[in-house]
Amino acid sequence: MATDVFLARHGSGDPALLLLHGLGATGEVWAGLVESLAGRWPGEILVPDLPGHGRSAPLPRYSFGALAAAVAGVLEPGRRVAVLGHSLGGVLGLTLGSGWFGVPVPVVCGLGIKVRWSEPELAKAAELAARPAKVFGSREEAMERALKVAGLSGLVPAVDAGVVQVDGWRLSLDAAAFGVGAPDLPGLLAACRAEVILAAGESDPMSPAEHLRELRPDAVVLAGLGHNAHVESPKALWPLVERLAV
Repeated sequence: MATDVFLARHGSGDPALLLLHGLGATGEVWAGLVESLAGRWPGEILVPDLPGHGRSAPLPRYSFGALAAAVAGVLEPGRRVAVLGHSLGGVLGLTLGSGWFGVPVPVVCGLGIKVRWSEPELAKAAELAARPAKVFGSREEAMERALKVAGLSGLVPAVDAGVVQVDGWRLSLDAAAFGVGAPDLPGLLAACRAEVILAAGESDPMSPAEHLRELRPDAVVLAGLGHNAHVESPKALWPLVERLAV
């Protein structure tokens, strides 16, 4: 892929764990989990910013395949990686698990994936994708918007890579990424060669447990947590991460 994808590396060795953030966020949202896994995850942890997010370059057009291919392009060819992806990142984990992108994925966990999309929701996403980037007068204003877009308001004080300075400040997010559309989850699950774990916070309005369990009766529900469970309580994800260490 002709794009630059920022990739942070933590630790060394195998098994490798790939953490994929959701739409509007950056790899920084995994900081708490990465820190909490010190001494618990035996190998390297790989944390990219998805294309069009944070420190990564945008794509000419956004699709789940294009995003997955861009991420695959910065991984070592043939190296096995377990994947934990949040929301959009979970969809990309399933996409990589198909084996179509040259990445051997033994197991993937999709956290907080939105299963059902209404026509008004898709129309709103398309509208957001078409909006020009708004320039804010201060970093604080831009950061407030960046946190809101990522659903992180009140959870973290900042995502530093979420804003950039121009003639003022704007989000680093390429709004066109909102146009990625709704995933065909039954199709992705059917194509995925990896072992699949679906999970969501108990109070996640985007990924209700009953929606996940229609796809996977064994879906994991994280008590007391919402859509950004990995930020709210990183240690609550330890049981999921332990299942990825294969």
